[in-house]
Amino acid sequence: MNRIIFHDLGLKDYKETWDYQEELFTGMIPGGAERPIAGHLIFVEHPHVFTLGKSGSESNLLINEAMLKQKGAQFYRINRGGDITYHGPGQVVGYPIIRLDLFELGIRTYIFNLEEIIIRTLKTYGIEAGRLEGASGVWLEADQPSVRKICAIGVRASRQVTMHGFAFNVNTDLSFYQLINPCGFVDKGVTSMQKELGHEVDMAELKAILLDKFKEVFGAKE
Repeated sequence: MNRIIFHDLGLKDYKETWDYQEELFTGMIPGGAERPIAGHLIFVEHPHVFTLGKSGSESNLLINEAMLKQKGAQFYRINRGGDITYHGPGQVVGYPIIRLDLFELGIRTYIFNLEEIIIRTLKTYGIEAGRLEGASGVWLEADQPSVRKICAIGVRASRQVTMHGFAFNVNTDLSFYQLINPCGFVDKGVTSMQKELGHEVDMAELKAILLDKFKEVFGAKE
């Protein structure tokens, strides 16, 4: 069973966390002496920030720089796949930095596994979730006009090592999604666990379940 190191960074600046990811990523690149671990998993909440993937369009950010400052939000173009998304307090962002070769995974199965972790976590709270054909992430009522996204996924893999990951809306302020076309979609909604359940979710409990589901799906241990 592959071993991972878990990091809970609490609330941390996006750029500082990105730099930390890069540091861990460099340490996981294959070559040289064999390492005793197969990767890292970071959980973090960010202050308000919008990130745009390398294939995304800046037109999906619906406010200008002055309005960003007014909202106390930042904006970054980054090297993951996907379009624009939002991160903020009350959202669990997961950054797995793992060796795909050690887990014997291709990138599509890896993304499927990330979705599966969220789907299983939601099920423990009585929320039925699934996938939407042609779009990554985790969705509620994917076959209905009321389809809405609860978790966005955008990853990068280089030299068999992953970066970036998922943004899971738990107690998220959803009003910030009105400032973007989330993931480039203009016709689909966004939701959170708090909105679906009608009450705030205990973050420590949620993270513990999420970590257990990660180890379950990936066959990993700490």
